[in-house]
Amino acid sequence: MKKKNKLNFFRHKIQTLATLITNGNVAGYISGKIYKGNIKNACVPGLNCYSCVGALGSCPIGSLQAVIGKSGGRFPFYVVGFLILIGSLFGRLVCGFLCPFGFFQDLLHKIPFLKKIRKLPKEKILVKLKYLILLVFVIILPMYFVNDIGNGYPYFCKLICPAGTLEGGIPLVLLNKAMRGSIGFLFAWKNVILIITIILSIMVYRPFCKLICPLGAIYSLFNKVSFYRYHVNSDKCINCSKCSKVCLMNVDPVKDANHLECIRCGNCRNACPKGAIELLIANRKIK
Repeated sequence: MKKKNKLNFFRHKIQTLATLITNGNVAGYISGKIYKGNIKNACVPGLNCYSCVGALGSCPIGSLQAVIGKSGGRFPFYVVGFLILIGSLFGRLVCGFLCPFGFFQDLLHKIPFLKKIRKLPKEKILVKLKYLILLVFVIILPMYFVNDIGNGYPYFCKLICPAGTLEGGIPLVLLNKAMRGSIGFLFAWKNVILIITIILSIMVYRPFCKLICPLGAIYSLFNKVSFYRYHVNSDKCINCSKCSKVCLMNVDPVKDANHLECIRCGNCRNACPKGAIELLIANRKIK
């Protein structure tokens, strides 16, 4: 138990640092103004709302929609290249260590609850929903459903993303009196999604990451080929199932050490009594 607590403490320190770095615009929390400097042109690895008063960089999903939705149908070379680079290096390690909204869900799940739900009904099917959301709300709708001047809307950010509501919508409304009179159904709808996400996160581990997040969907496609990945040494494995029992993403590392849902939290490696789950970086085993 002490070993597990030490691992989680280390991971939470990295998550805290990543959250502070990507949301380091301290002046924004006082003035209620969004930072629009040159750094904002660069994407950050995790899901972090562009409109957050503290955000210093751009969210990859928001940036992807913005470029795809531009009049003339420009290809998002920079954003796609960034996602391929980060995905190829880390896969969903980003979800486990660098994503502020993933960290938020981790903290919510620590809140005591009468009965935690380990696995959702039909979860194996439901986890595929995020790929549909990526295709429809991030790519197809911004590309083909445009306004009068030919620009598409960031439909995922506008209609779904609870991270945007938490990090951007609510702080901006609280800090800007003029904006309070303009809030309507859409703001209420986004808050309903946020509240549902919060409640579910207390009961179920990372429901947004499992079911909804299009960024997690993109990074998951690199899990099996990324430089940072896991390998199960069959000579050491005793099939005790301790690794699968501690995985909150409901992955069995023995069957697939680099499953699409694995966020590289390290709990499985920590639980293995024989050290059978090995860490590979560029195909080289790391102790």
